[in-house]
Amino acid sequence: MLVSLLMDPKPPGATLLLAPAARGGATARLPPSDSRRAHFPPVDEHLVTPEVTRDEVIRGRKVVAAPSLEPHAEQQVRLDFLIAPHLRPGYIGAADLITRVANGSDFATDLSIRRAGTDPATGRRYLEELSFEIVNEQSMRDVREKAEDLVARGVRRVFALFVKRDEVAEWSPAEGRFVPFAPDATIEDPCLIRPVPVRALLDGAAAEREVVRALERKGNPEIEAIKARERQAALDEGQRAMLLRLLGARFGEVPEAARARILAASGERLAAWAERLLAVRTLDELFAG
Repeated sequence: MLVSLLMDPKPPGATLLLAPAARGGATARLPPSDSRRAHFPPVDEHLVTPEVTRDEVIRGRKVVAAPSLEPHAEQQVRLDFLIAPHLRPGYIGAADLITRVANGSDFATDLSIRRAGTDPATGRRYLEELSFEIVNEQSMRDVREKAEDLVARGVRRVFALFVKRDEVAEWSPAEGRFVPFAPDATIEDPCLIRPVPVRALLDGAAAEREVVRALERKGNPEIEAIKARERQAALDEGQRAMLLRLLGARFGEVPEAARARILAASGERLAAWAERLLAVRTLDELFAG
């Protein structure tokens, strides 16, 4: 049956050039008009059997989605780890989500981002808006044709991470190729809570830093709790230093035992001692309260 599939001509949808992809801008396809929607099969109506076979189809050509070697597999973990916390509320990330891209194409990319919920125009899941492909041993023909078909279907942006070149690029329909990002560039998109530095896509330590910043931007409760504890610790430390200076001015050199009590005291206890300081005549009287 696969052999009999005919490759459909690409729909002649308009292309909106936002900015050259190599400089961090986006090249986006306008969504298909209602008159063209019938040209595409539903995104989740498949030519192959997901999670049963490793087969994919690109323009009627059967391709086997093989298991990964270490470079690809390790990059996959880094990519998923980095992008998931950067998703803006209302968007979903998915790994290896298979999509019926055209009548003759049914394949998955390594990571995709789409709107949550159901598309009212189709009654099915939304088409992905961003797709990421990790390129290690794959055929460049497969990678290129995937990008072309994804953009033709309506995916706004398609990225490739070239493992052997340590490079991130974005597909440019205008140029018909993947255009590399500068190493210090960032990827900005409405799907993302904050810009993602290109370097973080390739470097584990940089990815960890950016994940923390993304969670902080989202107001993650655990991070907020840590920040609150750090603020309180700083306030308590300031209180301790001030109390020791006042005690020294009032009673002379502070004994080591008294200093130890102050250093171990809670913020509430320090505040209570500070309030009593002018009313007591000795250190023992201060600590007795």
